[in-house]
Amino acid sequence: MKSAKLKSIIVYSILLLLLFVMLNMFTSILSIKKSTEKSNANQMLEVAKSIADHLNVDTYKRFLENPVKNQEYSEIKHYLDDARKKTGALHVYTLEIDNPKVSRAMIAAMPNNLEFPIGGVCTVPEKQVRMAYEGHTFYTSILEDSEYGEYLTVGAPIKDDKDKIIGYLAIDISADEINNISEKVIKSSVSIFVFNGLFVVILLIAFLIMHRWYRNELKTKVGDTEETYHWEFQSLLASVRSLRHDFSNHVQVIHGLLKLGEFEKALDYISALSKEIHSITSMNLNVNNPGLSVLLEVKRLAAQNYNIETEFEIANDSFDRIKTTDLIKLLSNVIDNAIEATSELPENERFMQVECKVCDSKYVFEVSNTGPMITDKNREKIFKSGFSTKKVQEGKVRGQGLFIVKELVTEYRGDISIQSNINETTVTLRIPIPKSGESN
Repeated sequence: MKSAKLKSIIVYSILLLLLFVMLNMFTSILSIKKSTEKSNANQMLEVAKSIADHLNVDTYKRFLENPVKNQEYSEIKHYLDDARKKTGALHVYTLEIDNPKVSRAMIAAMPNNLEFPIGGVCTVPEKQVRMAYEGHTFYTSILEDSEYGEYLTVGAPIKDDKDKIIGYLAIDISADEINNISEKVIKSSVSIFVFNGLFVVILLIAFLIMHRWYRNELKTKVGDTEETYHWEFQSLLASVRSLRHDFSNHVQVIHGLLKLGEFEKALDYISALSKEIHSITSMNLNVNNPGLSVLLEVKRLAAQNYNIETEFEIANDSFDRIKTTDLIKLLSNVIDNAIEATSELPENERFMQVECKVCDSKYVFEVSNTGPMITDKNREKIFKSGFSTKKVQEGKVRGQGLFIVKELVTEYRGDISIQSNINETTVTLRIPIPKSGESN
């Protein structure tokens, strides 16, 4: 099932990649064609202005007074035909624009001695005709003409000596010429297309790699977090089971005393039990960090199950510059070691103290407990993975607690120290408080 899903993802990724490449090529080719078309139009527009500026205005004005094939017509047509040949244009002609919708050709120079009627309607679109009517230059996109083929038209005003517009000089550029230029540009841009395609491929591969790396990192982090909370939850369940067992024992004792008629003893037993329960419930750690508060409550119950006297000194600080999961890993491992070591002593010697405070821009976590002394030799090995001074128990992995603590402390650029003698062992963790926005 997973294999089929993976294959589907790969196929869809390849199809998506091909779509991106094709879309990129299509938009690039379209952009090149539009740019070539615009560039040619602007270039020929300058040519049209030059031809209009050098046209004999007086001769053309005389022609306009009597628009027939006369001497003036022949002179202007010869000038336009010469300009057509020199520029390589398809057609060069003058326009009369006396309304915003329709233009008319007056004198046209065309190849192969073709003739265009004086005053014949042109194919210049209404949009460009309106631009000319308002006195602007214009150029069109490629037009499709059933009689003369495909071409692009540009136009520039013809002005007299008083700067009055008396007509327009128009040039038709063959679409074949523009397409040839576009093809040359496209061929010269093949390397760019290849590069863009490779870039998209590399980008997609990089994305997939980063996505896979992120998922693996997230899986590792989630796995560590689940494992941490799993052990703490198991510890809490063990504490609840122990309390339920103790409660059952107390009820049986009270029930037995009442059956024997020992009412005074039963009352004394209940009074002593009530004081003990009150002393437990009255303990309030007043911890600002919810995760830390839950952890310490769980560990306090765990210590109580072993009849370990506990003291907690927690500073009025949220300890929120450390990730809650990391904070729990640090303290739970150290406290668990302390509880396990202390539980080996007689009940009247069992004691554990936990301090969480802030000193000189550092978080200081200190766990002290009575119990066996850690020798100097073992102190050097205690942070190594797999090393433990405790007895091996079936199904339980040893020697990982302080190794994990050491790794985390190092990650936060802190330090860890252990002081141990025949009476007490103290583990101290010092972690620099990261500045706001700073990552460890």
